[in-house]
Amino acid sequence: MSKGKIPTDGGKDLGQNPFGALDGLSLPAGKPVEASAVKAEEKPAKNRGRVEVLRMTAGRGGKTVTVARAFVGIGLPEKEQLAKKMQKACGSGGTVKDGQIEIQGDQRETVMRVLTEAGFRPVLAGG
Repeated sequence: MSKGKIPTDGGKDLGQNPFGALDGLSLPAGKPVEASAVKAEEKPAKNRGRVEVLRMTAGRGGKTVTVARAFVGIGLPEKEQLAKKMQKACGSGGTVKDGQIEIQGDQRETVMRVLTEAGFRPVLAGG
């Protein structure tokens, strides 16, 4: 080979295992987490109500937004928290306006998944 090239044939063996010293230690074995180990307080309530998810373009200069509306029994701080989760999952911007969550773009499937994980029952509304 020439001077400036690095060989790509694998070269010679390292001669030692860099993780070999870990075999002698008494490290705990990884255990899978069971569903019963998760506390009931951490799980959201199962049926928190029906939420409409629709796509709108009216009054936005032709731009499409996904709107989640008809929330029952949750306040503005929780809607803002849900909007943040949706924005992160969709990789787009959004806001909470007039009690509705608006996410930029046609993101209905992702918004429905986030709402389902939060314990809501999302339905597609509109045309």
